[in-house]
Amino acid sequence: MNQDTKERSHLLSLLKKFFGYTSFRPHQESIIQDAMSGRDVFALLPTGGGKSLCYQLPALARPGLTVVVSPLIALMKDQVDALQSAGAPATFLNSSLDPKESGARYHGLHLGEFKLLYVSPERLLLPGFFDDLERWQVCQFAIDEAHCVSEWGHDFRPEYRQLRAIRERFPKAPFMALTATATERVREDIVEQLQLRNTAVHVAGFNRPNLTYRVEHKDSPFSQIIGLVNRRQRDSGIVYCSSRKATEDLASRLVQSGVSAAAYHAGLPPEDRSRRQEAYLRDEIRVMCATIAFGMGVHKPDVRFVIHYDMPKNLESYYQETGRAGRDGLPSECLLLFSPGDFARQLHWLDEKTNPEERKIALAQLTHMRNYAESPNCRRVDLLSYFGDEYYEHNCGSCDNCLSPKESWDASIEAQKLLSCIFRVKQKAGFNVGLTRICEILLGSSSAKILEWGLNDISTYGIGKGIAKATWQSIGRQLIRIGLVGMEMERQTIFITPAGWETLKSRSEVILTKSAAPQKQSIRSAGSIECDEALFEKLRQLRKKLADERGAPPYVIFSDVSLRNMAREYPKNNTEFLRIPGVGDKKLEEYGDTFMHSIADYLQTAPKVNFTGGPTDPYASSSSNNLGGNKSHSEERVGRAALSSTVLQSLEMFEAGQNITQIAQNRSLSAETIYGHLEKVIRAEVPMELSRILSPLACQEIAEAVKNFDGTQMKPVVESLGGRYGYGQCRFYVAWTEMAADGKLPPPDSLGLNPSQD
Repeated sequence: MNQDTKERSHLLSLLKKFFGYTSFRPHQESIIQDAMSGRDVFALLPTGGGKSLCYQLPALARPGLTVVVSPLIALMKDQVDALQSAGAPATFLNSSLDPKESGARYHGLHLGEFKLLYVSPERLLLPGFFDDLERWQVCQFAIDEAHCVSEWGHDFRPEYRQLRAIRERFPKAPFMALTATATERVREDIVEQLQLRNTAVHVAGFNRPNLTYRVEHKDSPFSQIIGLVNRRQRDSGIVYCSSRKATEDLASRLVQSGVSAAAYHAGLPPEDRSRRQEAYLRDEIRVMCATIAFGMGVHKPDVRFVIHYDMPKNLESYYQETGRAGRDGLPSECLLLFSPGDFARQLHWLDEKTNPEERKIALAQLTHMRNYAESPNCRRVDLLSYFGDEYYEHNCGSCDNCLSPKESWDASIEAQKLLSCIFRVKQKAGFNVGLTRICEILLGSSSAKILEWGLNDISTYGIGKGIAKATWQSIGRQLIRIGLVGMEMERQTIFITPAGWETLKSRSEVILTKSAAPQKQSIRSAGSIECDEALFEKLRQLRKKLADERGAPPYVIFSDVSLRNMAREYPKNNTEFLRIPGVGDKKLEEYGDTFMHSIADYLQTAPKVNFTGGPTDPYASSSSNNLGGNKSHSEERVGRAALSSTVLQSLEMFEAGQNITQIAQNRSLSAETIYGHLEKVIRAEVPMELSRILSPLACQEIAEAVKNFDGTQMKPVVESLGGRYGYGQCRFYVAWTEMAADGKLPPPDSLGLNPSQD
């Protein structure tokens, strides 16, 4: 057995022993291998993608202390509680500890009793603390929530900027920077500010396939919220509000309606915030009505819904806040209640920013957020594209716009009227006005300003009567979004763009979408685990009882994923119980008999239900070394479980002998989309006949093009190939070579490939 194989075997044994899993989630293994080799690492993984394990497992696998810089006290306690319950030697130091407890932990650190130490940036930079770290033999620094380092991030914290002092004092200690939310600009800033060197960069993408995204017009917000809350009667959720008063009012109304709810905001005394957060983590409060002060320190994996009562200031905040739903990979939903008034209120708050550059950035971010809320496109595509990520499927099947597409209509005449009105106002008054004023003119309003400026005399005055003001505003906002109308951000005045002038002169067709009524569609089942629901509920109650006895949150005992697998597999002995995802040695020893006894007791009066397939982790991906057919059936099954239904459909057609063109035609999809599906198949390490996808000539030509352009951007690669190969084929080739570099696929030039069947 060579050294690499021995190290991997050791890591997998620790993974099962402490965390209860037999395989890594996507990207985890390569991140851990880079960390073990002593390199600096930047890792961007979606929330719930297993970032923490990337530094926790190496810490347990090698000598020395790993120091984790974490922004919030509650987050440290949560992580350490979970590690200690799994038998891992971890601790934290922060201001919540009394001198006696703090002294005991210092003593343990001096004796080398801990492998992981969680601290805040402020504690880390205290005078004399670096001297302690030198005595404790630090082997790595992990910077969690690393986007806080960047001024371009949505959650910049000045104290994070000072972390570069660690590099100066500990030049040989490797760094790992981790985040779930960072644009390309923020990523570059993190690497620069932390002075990362020879950095291994891992960007796993932003897609959260288990989340359903919906946007509803804020019509009667409390009714919309209580409707969702009542539909998910056993589930925990968060409702984000923009003001402290709104959190208090909403929590009060929910309580009056029989829902266990509480408010959380920065205006509460610290002890109240701590008590309410603890009650929420322990499932004593089901719905937390909160400002953005709540969330980052909450590592609760079973939040099943996140509602935004008000529009967030930017898509980074929206992504991070919705990401608090479904961290365990099980289906969860995100609802944004939106009205144009939200945008106006946010603009008013921006007036408080005195720095012109800050205002410019904030306005651009706010406009992106509004465009997302009003877009008729797939929410997943819009959200991922903002972060520079791509989604290849035409219909994600998990957002309101894909589940219930908005109706299109010919708005050519209405667009002509609105564009003409903008032109006539500028012609008459000599300046541009805002969209609201244009709508008032179209409706024939006699407001003081319209009369003062003489705008009641222009030819477009009153030509929009018969159409509601809200409809005119929607038309105007859509014209802005599609580029026919521009907006001067500082004053919020609108003007006709060159594309708009061309449309006005040529009377071109303009197709817009109608606002859709709220839909009551069920959420998608991506990541769901079919199980005996009655047994699952019984095990949930047992978990809560044990958690209360230990003064811990229920998920520290077992996650919903573990419980659902127990209610699917009915384990009756230690061997079977250890096969459950999330069950390690310590948890088997502490809880195995109790849960197996409860399952046996349940089966005394209830029949066992048979389910196809074995235990399932929604995020799992197999880590076999070859896709040529040497994977075990259980490994292949886990890989397939990570694929969406539409990808599986394409795979099944491919396995039945159809080529790319035939699959695309039979599914009414593009060949590009099918290549995207098959790329996901190989990344999930499901065996395929690779020789049927790309010919030797294709591999050779694409390889040369990728080499010439470094493979970082697909557009120049595709253009250089003169249209012989599309984006899908080039991306598939790049994915193939990346998997081959990790030893999980044979390299393209090593197979005796036959000419492509396409």
